[in-house]
Amino acid sequence: MLSKTQINLIRFLQEEMGVSSECITKAQNQLEDKTLLPMILWQEGILSLEQLEQVFNWLEKRYSVK
Repeated sequence: MLSKTQINLIRFLQEEMGVSSECITKAQNQLEDKTLLPMILWQEGILSLEQLEQVFNWLEKRYSVK
């Protein structure tokens, strides 16, 4: 079962980064730790380094403890 954070990340990847649900599913099937999803997408060439940075910035803004 996915956490709320993971669901929000997937939504962001699809809506803002244009990643298809097929690519996300394929990457998720390679993972034991679902928090590494953006890294797998980058390693597979689905996200550029710039896009990976945008994902990390989004995660930091959304989920960092202040």
